[in-house]
Amino acid sequence: MEDPQWLIWGRTLQRIAQNGLAYSKNPFDIERFEAVRQIAVEIIAAHSGMLPSPVFDIFSGEKGYATPKIDVRGALFRDEKILLVRELLDNGRWTLPGGWADAGDAPSDAVIREIREESGFEARAMKLAMLYDRDLHGHPRFYFSIYKLFFICEIIGGAPAMSIETGGVEFFAENDLPELSVGRVTAEEIHTLFEHYRRPELPTLFD
Repeated sequence: MEDPQWLIWGRTLQRIAQNGLAYSKNPFDIERFEAVRQIAVEIIAAHSGMLPSPVFDIFSGEKGYATPKIDVRGALFRDEKILLVRELLDNGRWTLPGGWADAGDAPSDAVIREIREESGFEARAMKLAMLYDRDLHGHPRFYFSIYKLFFICEIIGGAPAMSIETGGVEFFAENDLPELSVGRVTAEEIHTLFEHYRRPELPTLFD
């Protein structure tokens, strides 16, 4: 799936504006980059159906040099089934436990924390199965660049427990997946994780 041209323009202008604002000292340059950011806001708002003010809030909240965001996801298996959690913020669709990595966290620590918070299970990260550019793997387009890290994990304790973000914790067979939150995980990615679970010797996939 190719990015729509309006999204390419909006993301590019936002990145230019963010980088310029991060390093500019001249007030006239700052004013110019703020104008570039406003154009990015108007492009995104006009084509996405959002109001300009929340788009501006999203963009203006990004500080410093523009780099990809990091999303970590953990795959836990039991009896040839994979653990999924029901995402309350996406109409009850299902996903692998995970979320944004926090600054200061190792990726494996971040995914273990997300698993605990969203599913109730204690886990150990065993293998990085995939490191993907989100834009290249069938996810709906987003305003920022995102790298997705998928870990094969082992359950070492805990019990199913819902959280403020999740409304269900269940294991699903590979051929009986529920409706997925495809902004977070796709069926193809889950099938690839089953392959890595069954064949631990497979190398890490990356873009």
